[in-house]
Amino acid sequence: MNSAENSEQFSSAVTYSSYLSVDQLLELQKPRSDGPEHDEMLFIIVHQTYELWFKCVLHELARVQTLLETGETHASLSVFGRIRTIFKVLVSQVDILETMTPLQFNSFRDRLEAASGFQSVQFRELEAVLGRRDATMADHLEPNSAARLRVVNAMSRRSLWDSVVIYLVQHGHNMPSEITQRNFAESYVANDQVQESLAIAYRQDPQVAMLLERLLDIDEGLQEWRYRHVKMVERTIGLKHGSGGSSGAAYLASTLFKPVFPDLWAVRSRF
Repeated sequence: MNSAENSEQFSSAVTYSSYLSVDQLLELQKPRSDGPEHDEMLFIIVHQTYELWFKCVLHELARVQTLLETGETHASLSVFGRIRTIFKVLVSQVDILETMTPLQFNSFRDRLEAASGFQSVQFRELEAVLGRRDATMADHLEPNSAARLRVVNAMSRRSLWDSVVIYLVQHGHNMPSEITQRNFAESYVANDQVQESLAIAYRQDPQVAMLLERLLDIDEGLQEWRYRHVKMVERTIGLKHGSGGSSGAAYLASTLFKPVFPDLWAVRSRF
């Protein structure tokens, strides 16, 4: 084999770097500060990592909705466990951000201009998949853009809980017709009949009960991340407005203690 063939074979081989597009990935961190400010690199990497994890969670949620709607318990449990573990990683990343003092953050904060985590398209889509229905969620996105359509489409189709309802029916648990035939574009409202069926499932169907508890893990994990996010923002910028024009910590605090699956929390009072 001559050197030209050698070189061609080497260049076409899949490597760690080519498979993961490492060179391109490492070019995506572009601090805007003069200097640049040392801590801006950390800020960028953490938030880019959040977006990667959001992408992964959306990927896993799409998979688990398919599994639920075909009645598969064990495979669904595995995916739910993965999502819960990812949420733990999201929380732990707050610890990294909190190594940055308010002075260090404010040394480059003005370079963000109107950029804000509030604008994350993937997190808005994630909220929609988990059941949030709010016409204003996509207002900050350009009309008719692919980003806006992603969020709007997610709000018009079955949420994760709607897929759980299908799963429950397939496993012999009664669900009222106003829930199974509801308009998916409208907010879900906790339902007494649903809670009655959930209570029966908890008492009589151990596998379904286990799956419902994994759902609660995810709900709790999201609420934990929201709380840590609020405290991190308060610790970093106090009560100042957010860079994207939101009320900062005050807005984030308003999202706390709003469960994703209200029936799963309400049913605790029936035992």
